Amino acid sequence: MGKYDFNEVVNRKNTYCTQWDYIEDRFGEADLLPFSISDTEFQVATPVLDAIQERVAHGVFGYSRWNHGAFKGSIVNWYQKRFHTHIEMDWVLYSPTVCYAISVLLRLKSAEQDRVVVFSPMYDAFYSLIQENNRKLVENELLWDNGTYRVNFELLEKQLRGAKILLLTNPHNPTGRVFQKAELSAIIELCERHGVFIISDDIHMDIVYGDARYTPILSLVEQPVNMCICTSASKTMNTPGLMGSYLLVPDEDLRADFLKQLKQRDALSSVSILGMYATMATYNESADYVDELVVHLESNMHFLKNYLASYLPEIKFEIPEGTYLAWLDISALGVTKDVLQEALIHVGKVAIMPGETYGGQGFLRMNVACSRSKLVDGLERMHKAMLTLRG
Repeated sequence: MGKYDFNEVVNRKNTYCTQWDYIEDRFGEADLLPFSISDTEFQVATPVLDAIQERVAHGVFGYSRWNHGAFKGSIVNWYQKRFHTHIEMDWVLYSPTVCYAISVLLRLKSAEQDRVVVFSPMYDAFYSLIQENNRKLVENELLWDNGTYRVNFELLEKQLRGAKILLLTNPHNPTGRVFQKAELSAIIELCERHGVFIISDDIHMDIVYGDARYTPILSLVEQPVNMCICTSASKTMNTPGLMGSYLLVPDEDLRADFLKQLKQRDALSSVSILGMYATMATYNESADYVDELVVHLESNMHFLKNYLASYLPEIKFEIPEGTYLAWLDISALGVTKDVLQEALIHVGKVAIMPGETYGGQGFLRMNVACSRSKLVDGLERMHKAMLTLRG
């Protein structure tokens, strides 16, 4: 037993919680057990809670700055200690959210109707992010190969010709792939050959299992000016409600352009003070929490796999290399998405995201960042729903 109890059940109802209080928005029913939105059910690490409570007790929350050594240094040190990657202090920029940062970068590094290549299935928000910025979405469908997904490099090279941006997600949402150094190096080489800028969304970087290792793309190039990383501590620590993410941008001109958008066009230069304190406390004092979190999540993944093998063998599942999102292959059920969701929602009373939301037909995406008791409850509800489908 570690310092933190990730099996403690925290009641999130009536807190304006997206996952619990507004589940009806996505599933049409309010009384469901949710495994949908990708946040966790866990309280933050003690140092993070202490830092926030101390700042709240101060009682004054005026305009605040992020551009200082305390904030940027915490990020630099985390990358050095956790990932053995050197990050220059000047590379660090603040953004209110990862998606905001990506949206700005899309506009800065491409023009309307330019092509943006992505690996699909992918995080659902990226579809609208690209299309609402009037860019052309080009999907490189990841190939299922002997129990894992791999990149179709032959197709990727064709798609990168004439494209402006590759939007990468590492670890990948929803498949859970953690791309290996050799894969990332090959991606970088192709992008350099065709003059394509890489935006890498690495928000799941701390959640990696087994022998897999997260590699920041910036560590693979001597002068990584044609790429950047957008990420946050919020996914790891479950603090998205506090707002706050950051970018790692080696290109000085791009940093200046981004800050101009942030400050002058969008008037967002004042940081979320509690989000900034949460980030610093996460990276400076909460490594033990992250280590214990990963152990719990991996244990939940193994429990899920064993349960499915015992009670729902028609659902295929391989434990992912990263993220707390289980990508369940339901193609052998032989039912449509609508029929399956009808059973899950109205019989099982459980909310699990259909894979079609992410461009993955024949899959479910299940968030297992919860207590074991909630996971068991959810699986039993799923089993109940499946019994009706079996006739």
